[in-house]
Amino acid sequence: MHIPNPEPVNPLDDEPRKDFERKDVKDIPVVGRVPELASVTDWVNEVAALTQPDQIRYCDGSDAEWNELVDELVASGTAIRLNDDVMPNSIYFRSDPEDVARVEDQTFICSKKEADAGPTNNWMHPDEMKGIMNRLYDGCMRGRTMYVIPFCMGPLDAEDPKFGVELSDSAYVVLSMKIMARMGQAALDEMTKRNAPYVPCLHSVGMPLEPGQKDVPWPCNDIKYIVHFPEERAIWSYGSGYGGNALLGKKCYALRIASVMGRDEGWMAEHMLILKLTNPEGKSYHLAAAFPSACGKTNLAMLEPTIDGWTVETLGDDIAWIRLGKDGRLYATNPENGFFGVAPGTGSSTNPNAMRTIEQGNSVFTNVALTDHGGVWWEGMTEVKPPHLTDWKGRSWTPENGPEGGRFNEKAAHPNSRFCTPIEQCPILSEDFNNPNGVPLDIIVFGGRRENTIPLVTQARDWNHGVYMGATCSSETTAAAKGAVGVLRRDPMAMLPFIGYHVGDYLQHWIDMGNKTDEDKLPKIFYTNWFRKSADGDFLWPGFGENSRVLKWMIDRIEGKVEGVESPIGILPGDGELDVEGLELDEAGVKECTQFVPHEWADELPRLESWLGSFGNKLPKPITDELDKVREAVK
Repeated sequence: MHIPNPEPVNPLDDEPRKDFERKDVKDIPVVGRVPELASVTDWVNEVAALTQPDQIRYCDGSDAEWNELVDELVASGTAIRLNDDVMPNSIYFRSDPEDVARVEDQTFICSKKEADAGPTNNWMHPDEMKGIMNRLYDGCMRGRTMYVIPFCMGPLDAEDPKFGVELSDSAYVVLSMKIMARMGQAALDEMTKRNAPYVPCLHSVGMPLEPGQKDVPWPCNDIKYIVHFPEERAIWSYGSGYGGNALLGKKCYALRIASVMGRDEGWMAEHMLILKLTNPEGKSYHLAAAFPSACGKTNLAMLEPTIDGWTVETLGDDIAWIRLGKDGRLYATNPENGFFGVAPGTGSSTNPNAMRTIEQGNSVFTNVALTDHGGVWWEGMTEVKPPHLTDWKGRSWTPENGPEGGRFNEKAAHPNSRFCTPIEQCPILSEDFNNPNGVPLDIIVFGGRRENTIPLVTQARDWNHGVYMGATCSSETTAAAKGAVGVLRRDPMAMLPFIGYHVGDYLQHWIDMGNKTDEDKLPKIFYTNWFRKSADGDFLWPGFGENSRVLKWMIDRIEGKVEGVESPIGILPGDGELDVEGLELDEAGVKECTQFVPHEWADELPRLESWLGSFGNKLPKPITDELDKVREAVK
């Protein structure tokens, strides 16, 4: 994926210089309270001089600001206000059909040295990339407002809070960041009080407006770049208004840049949910789990257990920052403040707590379907489809015929359509969500979507074996990223698109974190696969709330209540250890979804060797040692 030379991706070589009347920054109107922090105001003025917005607005994150921006977006035709009786204080957007997901092929880690980006990232030298980006940014906000969005990742009262400031010409970004981060005046005041550093995040949809030019409902540009400068701790994004391409506190900051921060400062930024699990005796455990998008992460984060006496509370569904506590245990915090979930597949039968959270409103919906009574709908929300909808492209849609003028089998909602909802509305939110110290981890889970080979659940023998499991994570691709769906790809720790430096160094950092404390203080590591299928193509495991039975087995393992069975790939459930009481699943069915199948692993071995071989001499020796063990056992 390396791009060592800018010419093949430079769209500007033959483009003439832009010709427009440049405004002096002091002549650009300013709205809102200007901060008493020169590091912010100087940067804002520098960017404004380049991008030439019609107005600069310092955002305070208030409800009044929300209402004002929503009114403007509705008046311009960009947003639709939903029926307050159905979905209170919520709005609906349809994106451009070509701006619907992450653009991994145009996402860059611009470290000073190409070798530091590693084989899993696109790279370009920072100077070359800045040359391209500065030409794209030149005048790109003409006719628009530049919003100054201060935010904090995680609680404001943390010992070392991580701040950011995003400059964007999209009001959609302002509204979404209000939900997804501690955004606004409180964050700015705390940053000012501490005179704290921040990550500068620059975003533009890349569609300037000439005087009198009518805007489009979803401005964006065919040219798209999502760029990270890890040494500078800076993010530049251009051309997309969608999701993580534009909400730069999400994957760009909270994972790509934060992973570099964590490497340098001795902590980890991971693509993980965090939950609290309490057994019938009242003892609680904390679990962090990494799954690729659309593989059940949000469902597990808000699990409703089907086994009596067990309860789940959520602390986050997407990102965990993990630090070593003074007691030698690993503690996890969720740096976000909302849910940015994949809508399709989320319903009362699959994730009732998510639906209870969404139904309270105060949300931003993108590319779902619109009901005739001013609500939203997506595939999987209800068993019975509404008789009529307006689909994500604005077309009349019926279950029988699909969209008017389209194919009968087209979905009403885009597969990567999203709900953006405040986490405080979650009925099972843990009281420790705002704890600046985080929660101590008992278990870490890796997983993916595989039809075969990978058992339902496997426990690692020790920390390094668990790191090996995470390093070899694999899953069939989903709609969260632009490109082919259903292709098998390796996804280490579900971080493949999000590691801000060399993947080999990232794995070494995991091993180093384990070496900082005693093995018995580290979380136990497990690997799950809810998606294994039978020879007939049916799922072997019922999933959803029944996954609580797998979590119970994990707890039983760390409490020494079950022994498990040793296998070449780790410890598997022994006969009768997995609680399947009440399920239509006999012992043979349990065996089929939990067993080690030698010939499948013999087929897997060359793929594992090829994947880990791609790391070159950066592959940590403990990972090589674990591969050798699998090789010997399989052969």
